[in-house]
Amino acid sequence: MPDSHSHNGSLFSRGMMAVIAAQFLSAFGDNALLFATLALLKQQLYPDWSQPVLQMVFVCAYILLAPFVGQVADSFSKGRVMMVANGLKLLGAALIVFGVNPFAGYTLVGVGAAAYSPAKYGILGEITTGDRLVKANGLMESSTIAAILIGSMAGGMLADWHVGAALGVCALAYAGAVAANLLIPALGAARPGQSWRFGPMTRSFFNACRELWHNDETRFSLVGTSMFWGAGVTLRFLLVLWVPVALGITDNATPTYLNAMVAVGIVVGAGAAAKLVTLERVSRCMPAGILIGVAVIFFSLQQAALPAYLLLLLIGFFGGFFVVPLNALLQERGKRSVGAGNAIAVQNLGENTAMLLMLGLYSLAVKLSLPVVGIGVGFGAIFALAIAGLWLWRRKQ
Repeated sequence: MPDSHSHNGSLFSRGMMAVIAAQFLSAFGDNALLFATLALLKQQLYPDWSQPVLQMVFVCAYILLAPFVGQVADSFSKGRVMMVANGLKLLGAALIVFGVNPFAGYTLVGVGAAAYSPAKYGILGEITTGDRLVKANGLMESSTIAAILIGSMAGGMLADWHVGAALGVCALAYAGAVAANLLIPALGAARPGQSWRFGPMTRSFFNACRELWHNDETRFSLVGTSMFWGAGVTLRFLLVLWVPVALGITDNATPTYLNAMVAVGIVVGAGAAAKLVTLERVSRCMPAGILIGVAVIFFSLQQAALPAYLLLLLIGFFGGFFVVPLNALLQERGKRSVGAGNAIAVQNLGENTAMLLMLGLYSLAVKLSLPVVGIGVGFGAIFALAIAGLWLWRRKQ
C-alpha cells in the first residue's frame, strides 16, 4: 500500500506537481502528435480515407488491452507504470520521426496511452486524500484541457512550418513526461500479488461488463457516453477534410483552431451541467445531446469562418452539458456494483469500440468519395436521431 507520507502530502507537493507536469506533457504530446502525423500523411500523399485509420489503430490498442491495464496499474508503483507508458509513447513518436511507417509508430503510442490511463487516475488517491483529492482532480482536468488546447494548435502550427520539427517536438514532450515521472515518489503497489493468468483476468473484466450492461441506468450511461465520444473523435477528422472544401483554407493549423473551440465549449457546458443537472434528473441532459446533432448539420453547411467557430463553440457546450451528468451517473452506480475502477475500464471499452465503429463508417464514406459536406449533414442527422431514440428508450424504462 502507499506509504503514509505520500498520503499526507500537500496539494503542491513535489510528487503532485510531478504528476500534473507529466500529465500536461503527455497529453500535449498526444494532441500535437495526432495533427503532426496527419500532416505527414498529407505530405506523403496517403489517401484521405487513411486519416481516420490512424486513430483506429490507436483505439484498437485500448480495446485489446482493456481487460489488463487496470491490474497492471494496481500491481506496480503507479508512478513507474506512468513512466514506462510514456516511454512507449516516446518510442512510438521516435519511430515516426525516423521514418518508420506512421501507423506502426502510432499504434505503439496507443499501447502506451492505454497503459497510462488507469495509472494517472489511480495515483491521485495515493498521493493525497479528502478535500485535497477533489482539488487534485481539478488540477488534473485543468492541465489536460490546457494540454489539449495548446497541443492541438501547436501540432498544426508547427506542421505548417516543418512536419519533421513538429514530430520532434512531440517526442521531446514525451521525453519531458518520462523525466517528470522520475520525480514521483516510489509508492507501493495498491494490490500486489494478483493472478496474471489470462482466464481469471479476462473473466473478472467481462463479469463487470455484463453487470453494468444489464443494469438499466448504467447501460443508459454507457450508451450515451460511447455515442458522444465516438461522434467527437469523428468530428475531429471531419474538420480536417471540411476546412479546405468549405472555407478554402489548406493549412494544417485551422482545423486545430476549430477543434480548440469545441474543447472550450465543453468546459463551459460541463460547468453548466454541474449546476443545473442532478443524478435524480439526469435526463435533463438529453435535449443537449440532440442539439449536438442539429448544430453539426448547421455547421457542415457553413462557408464562412466566424459562424463556423461559433457553432463549434456551441457544439462543445452542448457536448459538455450532455456527457458530464452521464459520466457522474456511471461512476456513482458503477462504484456501488463493480467498483469505480472496473466501471471506468468498462466505459473505456464501450467508448473506444464506438470510436472504432464510427471512424470505420467515416473512413468508408470518404473512400466512396461522398461529399464531405454531405457526410457532415448525414452524421449530424443520424446522431440527433440516435440520441432522441435513446431518450425515448430511457423514458419507457
